[in-house]
Amino acid sequence: MSAADEILDIVDENDRVVGQVPRGRAYAEGLRHRCVFIRARDAEGRLFVHRRTPTKLVFPSLYDMFVGGVVGAGESYDDAALREAEEELGVSGLPRPAFLFKFLYDGGARGSWWSAVYEVRCELPVRPQAEEVAWYDFLPDAEVERRLSEWEWVPDGLAAHERLREYRASGESVQPGESGLR
Repeated sequence: MSAADEILDIVDENDRVVGQVPRGRAYAEGLRHRCVFIRARDAEGRLFVHRRTPTKLVFPSLYDMFVGGVVGAGESYDDAALREAEEELGVSGLPRPAFLFKFLYDGGARGSWWSAVYEVRCELPVRPQAEEVAWYDFLPDAEVERRLSEWEWVPDGLAAHERLREYRASGESVQPGESGLR
């Protein structure tokens, strides 16, 4: 099955499921769906940054500071976060990513998607999927900040990054096991 054929839940402005369609149709028609964004750090606290492959359905060849992707039909955000992080990092046995917050991203003509943001520490050697990741490295935060104005970044990842800054500045926190996301 190709990525375009994967079935996604279509959701309303309150994140309630209103239907299911193939991913390709959801993208083509700008239908609201669900995504996960996982900020992955290595044992030294450096951030996993990568450039997407040119064959990606959305935002090909752009840089991203999150791993992640769409939430499959009937899948929970928490399960999708673990699945996507392990797939994109090319690891098995990753700790369950910690949920931080959720927001509705507005992609303009591309549509909108509910975006759940997580973080995880990956102390395992990574082997990113060649079909997903064209280049990668673990970078210190200062290097990532410097590159924000130099590299072309995925717009939803930049939005998640900005919201994460606001979240951290607000001092909010979620206790382990409190995500309660479907």
